[in-house]
Amino acid sequence: MLSLGVFLLGARMALGQVEPTSPFANLDGVRVHYTNYGTGEKALLFVHGWSSDETVWKKQAPELAKSIRVLTVDLPGHGQSDKPGPAGQSDRPEITYTMDYYARALDAVIHDAGVKKAVLVGHSNGTPVVRQFYRHSPDETAGLVIVDGSLRPLGTPEEMEKFIAPFRGPDYAAVAGKFIDGITAPMRDPAERAEVKKIMLRTPQRVAVSEFEATFDPALWQPDKIDVPVLVVLAKSPFWTDEYLKFVRDLAPKAEIEIFDGVSHFLMLDKPQEFNRTVLAFLKKNQFL
Repeated sequence: MLSLGVFLLGARMALGQVEPTSPFANLDGVRVHYTNYGTGEKALLFVHGWSSDETVWKKQAPELAKSIRVLTVDLPGHGQSDKPGPAGQSDRPEITYTMDYYARALDAVIHDAGVKKAVLVGHSNGTPVVRQFYRHSPDETAGLVIVDGSLRPLGTPEEMEKFIAPFRGPDYAAVAGKFIDGITAPMRDPAERAEVKKIMLRTPQRVAVSEFEATFDPALWQPDKIDVPVLVVLAKSPFWTDEYLKFVRDLAPKAEIEIFDGVSHFLMLDKPQEFNRTVLAFLKKNQFL
């Protein structure tokens, strides 16, 4: 017999009223915060990008949770998660914020939530994070959704070093702020643009720089095939060339590619309804609902 609590939860889910919870998973003593919507062994797991937090998915989680269990994660160093290091928790050694470390954090969250199979959604620098999770945990990965993120290096090591160097200096807030202004410029809502900037500048400099430096690792960009279904959603840009799209299709034979026009790097905030419909169609096509 179902308990009253389970019955009421099922009723709320049927009405599209999924009440979120806000637990923490444990990764080597570091608390990893996530928000959980719903129940079940299958879930849609949202991963934010560089210097962001789980709230960038605020227009996705409540809506998509009407159809499937949803988890949104604050990666270590971000949001409500612990931020190990000298300026965070002095009783622990400094952490290198690598994609492997983040992938382990996702694994901790999935196991804490009791999820057996997930479709992982990675925005921007969340792309190499979900890619690493797939490499380490293919049996737990039902599919990947890549949101305006790259599956290959954004430049040569020399170019990336030149890009990152100013972020290490004392003028970090100004340097990062200018970068953020550039990637959010197409946002039509100035209040939302300001909120995204506030979120991103709240992440400690040492975390943001460490993560950027971690993308130098050539192991992240090995062209091993992605054999699960993949949805790639990109903001229209000269950066995403026909040659790059061919590279994606060769790398991920089951890839579907959608390009949104008139959006910023945070396209899921700019066109949430279109984005949510695209994700739901992908889930239905691949029988994940």
